[in-house]
Parts: sequence; structure tokens; C-alpha cells
Amino acid sequence: MEIEKVHAYVNSTELGNLNDAPFSGDEENGGSEEQKTEINGNWIPATSITEAKINAKAKRRLRKNSSRDSGRGDSVSENGETLKVGVVVPTSPKGKLLDRRSRSGKGRGLPKKGGAGGKGVWGTPGQVYDVEEVDVKDPNYDDDQENCVYETVVLPLDERAFEKTLTPIIQEYFEHGDTNEVSEMLKDLNLGEMKYSVPVLAVSLALEGKASHREMTSKLISDLCGTVVSKTDVEKSFDRLLKELPELVLDSPKAPQLVGQFIARAVGDGILSSTYIDGYKGTVDCVQARAALDRATVLLSVTKGGKRIDNMWGSGGGQQSVNHLVKEIDMLLKEYLLSGDVLEAERCLQELEVPHFHHELVYEAVVMVLESTGEKTFKMILDLLKSLWRSSVITMDQMKRGYERVYCEIPDINLDVPHSYSVLERFVEECFQAGIISKPLRDLCPSRGRKRFVSEGDGGRLKLESY
Repeated sequence: MEIEKVHAYVNSTELGNLNDAPFSGDEENGGSEEQKTEINGNWIPATSITEAKINAKAKRRLRKNSSRDSGRGDSVSENGETLKVGVVVPTSPKGKLLDRRSRSGKGRGLPKKGGAGGKGVWGTPGQVYDVEEVDVKDPNYDDDQENCVYETVVLPLDERAFEKTLTPIIQEYFEHGDTNEVSEMLKDLNLGEMKYSVPVLAVSLALEGKASHREMTSKLISDLCGTVVSKTDVEKSFDRLLKELPELVLDSPKAPQLVGQFIARAVGDGILSSTYIDGYKGTVDCVQARAALDRATVLLSVTKGGKRIDNMWGSGGGQQSVNHLVKEIDMLLKEYLLSGDVLEAERCLQELEVPHFHHELVYEAVVMVLESTGEKTFKMILDLLKSLWRSSVITMDQMKRGYERVYCEIPDINLDVPHSYSVLERFVEECFQAGIISKPLRDLCPSRGRKRFVSEGDGGRLKLESY
């Protein structure tokens, strides 16, 4: 022991002096001196200290991992250090970057689920998920749950919800006219015992609408019969309409006649029995209901003579042909010249539902004035145009287009009516004085000059006509 202590305290400079080499250490190293550090009285090179720190750090890391994963197949190296089987300690910075183990010192040091872990990940490529089997031993397991069928349950509509839900559907149908869309929407609803109320609501809304709306309502009831409602529901709906006629008359005075037309149209379409009206004979006390049934009987008796009833309401303005509209307007003007009822003519024009075609009435009215021979037609047409203009039934644009058509065709009209130019100038001036047309439109009126000699010495040459 004393010998070991003596050797431990021997100075390193003395060891250098004992060297048998002919040159000193400084001369061998080219004059450079190695840096040394004194620890506990011993001089140790700096490189040895750095290597000792690295080895101690590696031992602490291996010791920590071995204590955490003890008993899991760890092996011991020859130096007594614990190593994990299948784990390679990265030795280069590149290897550390490619390492998929946790660098925070947490976890088991294994790869992160092969790249399939984390939030919002579907799993490893090629992974197929099987159907989860029901655990029979589960205390909440029920034998009947495997044979259970789930479906959406729609509660039946009550009277208040029925009217609130179906009114917008029918009003929208009056705009687009697609019966298939209405049928699909009604199928999604649970109407229950309120199916018969669909025709009732549709007819009630049509009574307050136009003739085109009534025609669309008749088509809707006919298309819904067999898909949404049955013939029994249709009969039940008309029974209810006949009972509610005293209340419907308060809003629509013509309700009895209109309901009678709906009944006749339903019989003609085959959705109402032909013996429906006969079942009410002698059993009706209501005056309005009796008037509706009489109206339906008259219309059905007319159909037996060969007249069709499928177009009793007429068709909407957009669905009518131009030739049909021209005939209707011509008949309207002729009836007005016979009766002189301006309000009736205005009502008939509005029932045509063709505000974009009112220029045809202006054109036909002016042409009638040009072809007439007396002052009666002149004054009556002037009063009619004045009334339609003041009530805004005919707009400024339609009035202008009607007069411009007459201006363009006056040469052809003059071939049949020789004095058409003078009559047109007079009528246009009267319309301007009444405020029907504007001054620029009046100034566009063509005029025909009179034939006269240019001068006395021209040999009888005539001056060219100007239009």
C-alpha cells in the first residue's frame, strides 16, 4: 500500500526526466506542450477528461433505459453495460434525425406506430377495418338489437300545422306549375287523416286567385288523385267545400259558381263519380250549395252535346297562342262597341293575363278607328284608351308600341282606306290632348302631302308625295 501511494504522488515532470530518449518531450513534439489538468493532485490530459464525460453520459442513459425496461429481453454487454435487444444507438447526427424514437426521454423508445399514429390518421397503408362484433358477454347486450330496424318517424300534421305547411307549397305551385314537385313534397309529409283537406285548401286558395290558378288547381287535383289522395278523399273534400260555401261566399261572392265548375271539371277528369251530383238531389238545404250543384249539372249537360269541359277555365297568358289572343282582343273590342261598358272591357282584358300583349289592343283599336266611317267609334275608342291609361292597365311602353305599329303599317292601311292619313292625324292629336300619348310620339305620326302643281309653267307636272 505504501508503494502504491508513493507511485500515486510521483510528479509527472519526474517521470519525464526518467525518459531514456536522447531528446526531451518538448523536442519530440516540435516544441508544443500538451495541456494537462490537476485532479486530486494528479495531472491528467484534457482529452482523457472529455472521453470520461462522454462515457459517463452514455452509461447513465443505458442505466436509465435498463431500469425502465427491465425483464423485457435486455442483454448485458461484456463490459457489464445493459443493452436493449434490437435497438441501435445512433452514433451520427444524421442517424439521430432519422431515429423515430422519442427524444424527450419519455415512452419505451419504440417507433411511433409505424407512422400511423396521431390525430386524424386513418392507419397504416393497406389496413382493413373489420366489422366490430357484438360482445355477447356484455351486460348491456340485448338479443333483439341485432334484428332491430331503425327508420325516421314523421308525426302526423294537425289542422293548424297542416294549413301552415301546405299553403306555401300550393302558392309556390301557382308560380312554377309543376305537379310532380308538389306530389313529392306531399309524400314526405305525414298527412294522416288530413289527406282530404289537400283539395279543399287548393280550391279555397284558387277561388281568390286568377282563372289560370283555377285551371292549375284542377290539374293538380287530377294528378294527385291516385298518388297522394284517393277518389274517396276527393269526394270527401267536395262535401266539405259544399258545407263551407256560406263562409267562402264572404270572401269570394262567386264561390258557388266556381265550386260548381270545379265539380264539373272533376267529373270530366274522371276523379269524381258521375253519380256524385245525383246523390244530393232533394237533400240540400243550403242555397249556395244548391247553386253550385246546379252550375255543375248545366256544365255536364253541355258536355253531352259534344263540347269539351277540360278547358273551361281557359289557359294562362303565357300558355295561349298569339292567334288565340288576337281573336280574344278583337272580340273584346267588338263587344265594347256594342255595349259601351268600359269597366267590362277592362275586366275582360285583365282576365287574359297578358300585360306584355296589350299593345295588340292599342293597335287593333286604332285600326278600327281608321276603318270606321262615323264619329261614334272614334269617340268610344278614345274613351276606352283614356280609361285604360288612367287605370294603368296599359303601360306607357305598351301604348307606345301599339302606336308605332300603326305608324309602320299606315302605307298598307291607306291602300284599303284612302283617308286613313287624315283620320290618323286627327286621332293622334286628340289622344295627345287627352294625355294618352307624349309629344315625341305625336310628332312621329306620318303625314301625306296633298297633290298640287309645282308651278303654272311646269306643264302639268305633279309634286312628289311625301310620307
